[in-house]
Amino acid sequence: MSDFLTPDNAAAVRAQTIVEKLLHTGTVAVEELATLFGVSVVTVRRDLMELEQQGRLRRTHGGAVPREPLLYEPFRYNSSFHDQIDRNLAEKRRIGLAAAALIQSGETISLTAGTTTTQVTRSLRSEANVTVVTNTVNVAMELSHRHDVRVFVTGGFLTGGWFSLVGPATTQALSQFFVDKVFIGVNGIDAQKGLTSLHPEEAAVIQVMIRQAKRRIVVADYTKLGTVATSLICPTTEVHQLITDTGATEEQVAPFRQLGIDVLLV
Repeated sequence: MSDFLTPDNAAAVRAQTIVEKLLHTGTVAVEELATLFGVSVVTVRRDLMELEQQGRLRRTHGGAVPREPLLYEPFRYNSSFHDQIDRNLAEKRRIGLAAAALIQSGETISLTAGTTTTQVTRSLRSEANVTVVTNTVNVAMELSHRHDVRVFVTGGFLTGGWFSLVGPATTQALSQFFVDKVFIGVNGIDAQKGLTSLHPEEAAVIQVMIRQAKRRIVVADYTKLGTVATSLICPTTEVHQLITDTGATEEQVAPFRQLGIDVLLV
């Protein structure tokens, strides 16, 4: 570690590195981390214990794994729910890390429902010092242990499988906030047909989030590119950036670049 780092800063750097390695690889080992950081095994174990207390990982014998899947009791044995979470998980983790790296201290951000936006939540840096506005109950639960993140959750009607709040109360609450960045999860994004959702109520909520944001960022794995779902959210030209994974072909991303959208492949 740098000689210019205080012990507290060094611990924060180690913590963020551990979280990022977990999201990239799915597991970390105590001995490997001790060598990487040039610290004792005892120090690494203390780091892992503190991160577990913050809800950011789960310790195992000799290391740690990410705190996932989302083990909310009603869905613990719901195979379809877990299938959706696990689908393209490595790609979603990389997208989440890239998106979280764009967030600056002091910003207010909003997050739509979805598994990829959940990965953005999990990738927030230590001592992020941000405010999160969301209509998604699971995002609030993910952040409930974070002392460095203020969370505003809208009211509204709770939808079934995705912990999402929708309806007039939701859109009214969201209209009261202007945010620096919105991170948008979609069921499909097509250069000509636009951003789409499977659910009209969810599309209506996302429309308000987009309207209230200075910068609009779509987070979507390669399977969503060129896909068109049933309900229009907005034209593709209304977004500034698309973060997707390297599974996307040049043919898939070229139409978005032609529209002037900043495409980031991770």
